[in-house]
Amino acid sequence: MRVLGIDPGYNIIGYGVVETNGCKVVDYGVITTPKTMSISTRLHTIFKATCELMETFKPDEVAFEELFFNTNNTTAIPVAESRGVLIVASKQYTDRLFEYTPLQIKQALTGNGRAEKKQVQYMVKNMLGLKSVPKPDDAADALAVALCHIQTNSVLSDNSI
Repeated sequence: MRVLGIDPGYNIIGYGVVETNGCKVVDYGVITTPKTMSISTRLHTIFKATCELMETFKPDEVAFEELFFNTNNTTAIPVAESRGVLIVASKQYTDRLFEYTPLQIKQALTGNGRAEKKQVQYMVKNMLGLKSVPKPDDAADALAVALCHIQTNSVLSDNSI
């Protein structure tokens, strides 16, 4: 089975594709939208890039990190709009969509829901047998989402969207 993990954003969206058989990385990277683009153009770019990911990698399931806003609420609406576009684009290719909170992701990978980013990145590197932590951070975060889904999907059944 193939899982696409997505770390939603507006300027940078991380993605990571993991094959569950042997827990192997297929690909990872980011979708970026320049600040000079209009909102509608940025959202359309995200939509097209997500469709391309779906067509290229043909994931069986897609896992998203839930949005969490602590102090920077100025980006909440654009990121939420982007996440909506990501979900709609993914839904065209599969009904198997799931979401996980940052706490669930950290818990699944490190055993500690309050783990630091470096701890999560270390586990991503080790679990996938990589020589270094994937860069940029958004791609590493997306791989963490995919790994969380692989680790917990058989246990949790109420996290589909």
